[in-house]
Amino acid sequence: MRASSAHTTLPGDPPGGRRAMAVWGVGVSVYFVAVIFRTSLGVAGLDAADRFHVNASALSTFSILQLLVYAGMQIPVGLLVDRLGTKKVLTIGAVLFTAGQLGFAFSPSYGTALASRALLGCGDAMTFISVLRLGTRWFPARRGPMVAQLAGLAGMAGNLVSTLVIARLLHGVGWTAAFAGSAFAGVVVLVLMLLFLKDHPEGHEPEPMRHQGAAYVRRQIAASWREPGTRLGLWVHFTTQFPAMVFLLLWGLPFLVQAQGLSRATAGELLTLVVLSNMLVGLVYGQIVARHHTARLPLALGTVGATALMWAVTLAYPADHAPMWLLVVLCAVLGACGPASMIGFDFARPANPPERQGTASGITNMGGFVASMTTLFLIGVLLDATGDNYSVAFSAVFVLQALGVSQILRLRGRVARRERERLVASRVETVHVPA
Repeated sequence: MRASSAHTTLPGDPPGGRRAMAVWGVGVSVYFVAVIFRTSLGVAGLDAADRFHVNASALSTFSILQLLVYAGMQIPVGLLVDRLGTKKVLTIGAVLFTAGQLGFAFSPSYGTALASRALLGCGDAMTFISVLRLGTRWFPARRGPMVAQLAGLAGMAGNLVSTLVIARLLHGVGWTAAFAGSAFAGVVVLVLMLLFLKDHPEGHEPEPMRHQGAAYVRRQIAASWREPGTRLGLWVHFTTQFPAMVFLLLWGLPFLVQAQGLSRATAGELLTLVVLSNMLVGLVYGQIVARHHTARLPLALGTVGATALMWAVTLAYPADHAPMWLLVVLCAVLGACGPASMIGFDFARPANPPERQGTASGITNMGGFVASMTTLFLIGVLLDATGDNYSVAFSAVFVLQALGVSQILRLRGRVARRERERLVASRVETVHVPA
């Protein structure tokens, strides 16, 4: 895809339209289900601790392993998407994450449950990059930021299903029935994809790939990494995504119930607020970035600053429990983390040609999940070391935010220069194209 600041359809751009929306919608439905499965542990953390008789560190290992597999798969998946196309990679992913969710439902022990979450993470890793690639193949470049934000919106809708539906199923029909029943959704989207998904519209076939091998892989990764836009995209994703991811994926419910004294029902409503805020902010950020290219970094850094401020106020509140209004504001601000992380792709996308989009997206997407995995681990260790002192444990958020912001500030000037150079080059090409 070309630069997200383009406001006209570029030569060779796909047309978009209703058929594009329908095909893309099938791909997004696969990602939607993957996120339901990914985040289902977030509402089952306390149940998992009781079921498998584990402490905070062992409980965090579920999500850490899942994210470790996810993050480790991002570059291989990006290469696979560039090589095999969206449909094949999504099909493999759907089979794996459905098997992982089903295995988690029937796991008799902590070890088999861990293996199931790893399998789920592997399948989940194949979905988002594939959906981003599908968007670049079916929609014109000027739609890039909004299409990416809508994909993220679908993911948050999956998170909403976890907080509203999976949580109720757990306490209504029990562990096995809840997780096994939800696995059926994976079968449904797999069938839809096999019947209706196409990698690209007719007349927009990608150039055939030449010799593939280790040398090709090294070239793809090296060329993507050399682009400052790819690296900045990774650090924007790293710094913005993880506070909400950690909160929703595992530690939000225990924090609200054990540290803030809320009921499970009230805590679930606050988790739902994070998701709803994410969906609303995603639409706003997508529109802003599509219209104002220079707003990308201010939006990302503003979200980081607001998140750090709200966590600092909440954790430092002098009473035993933070007031409800403060927790509501915290959760509303956390909802901006997901949309802000999508801005990372708006730095990586214009920096790389179409044949490297999957690889560059994979590198970018690693950022937030590496940060989330690290923070999940640190919080679990600190909770065990401090006797469940959530104020100390959640202070790990500030360390990773400081690291990410320092890298963003280091790279921003280089990226701005490269983008100006590409803009000048594209104008020169336009002037020299014969009428």
